[in-house]
Amino acid sequence: MSQAPSSTVSPPPQAGAPTGTATKTKSRRRGSSRALWIFAIGALAVAGGIAWYVFSRPALPAGFAGGNGRLEANQIFVASKYQGRIAEVLFNEGDTVQTGQVVARMDTSALDAQLREAEAQIRAAQDNRRAAQAQVDVKQAEYDFANKQYQRSQALVPGGAVSQREAEVDNAAMLSSRSQLVGTQAQVEQATSQITAAQATADRLRAEIKDAVLVAPLQSRIETRLAEPGEVLPAGGRVFSVNDLSDVYMYVYLPNEVTGKVKLGSEARIVLDAAPEYPIRAFVSYVSPVAQFTPKTVETAEERHNLTFRVKLQVPRERLQQYAPLVKTGLPGTGYVRYTNDPWPANLEPKKNVPADLWKPTGAAREAQ
Repeated sequence: MSQAPSSTVSPPPQAGAPTGTATKTKSRRRGSSRALWIFAIGALAVAGGIAWYVFSRPALPAGFAGGNGRLEANQIFVASKYQGRIAEVLFNEGDTVQTGQVVARMDTSALDAQLREAEAQIRAAQDNRRAAQAQVDVKQAEYDFANKQYQRSQALVPGGAVSQREAEVDNAAMLSSRSQLVGTQAQVEQATSQITAAQATADRLRAEIKDAVLVAPLQSRIETRLAEPGEVLPAGGRVFSVNDLSDVYMYVYLPNEVTGKVKLGSEARIVLDAAPEYPIRAFVSYVSPVAQFTPKTVETAEERHNLTFRVKLQVPRERLQQYAPLVKTGLPGTGYVRYTNDPWPANLEPKKNVPADLWKPTGAAREAQ
């Protein structure tokens, strides 16, 4: 009897064995791990690029020092002298205004009414003075007649032509007319004083109306618009903050061994991050007499714990006209000082000609052109 050949039979799958879902989960994990590696490699590349940029920059030669800072300008506030409501605001932030240019107006309706009242009082006082002056002329004539009458009566008393009593009556009439003359003259003086007072009131109101028109104190750029039409401001309420375009500077913080050698008035350079290829000639106008720690917002080449001195690099007024479009407060940059007689490095020498399109307007400024 022959035996049937045996066949291999696969056992049934056990419970908990990996399925297709588990395989997909592993694939996702491998994809996430790969993405993390790519991100890490990219971050290292960026960090390396930044480090290369920082450390590959040429070091300053001996006799020069630099520090980072921000471009600043003298800030002035355009404010209302008196309390009142704003009628109109004529400029926006970023606009450039000229000296004496009207930038805002306050509501002067109440002042205009008071001025009309004061002018009416002037006219009334002038009428009163003219009437009083006419009375002075009348009383002067009466007094002259009474005085002559008394003089004649007094001369006739010794001859008996006029009695002493009649002479006394004429004297009383003369004294009465003189008193009336003095009274009318006082009325003229009173009317004159009323005119002077009303004129002073009118002049004050005209001055307040003039002060209600706010003008730019100098050529400047509006930094912040602080109030809007319809708002009621107190006396001294601010409408604009403006930057004086003729007083632009940068503060840098330098270590003690540098500031001790820097001369006031010596040449300096300002290099803005917005235009690093166009250094701006400046000069040292101030060195702080008090040492301090480096502020958190400013970095220097020295360690932070070292004491530093604040040095002001002032841009000459004549240079500001050339770089006026770039003058914006808060622009970051680097300031350099020289404390020897060595020539400036070539990369810090100002260019003779600055391109006209160095500052390209955008948005509303482009449309205005």
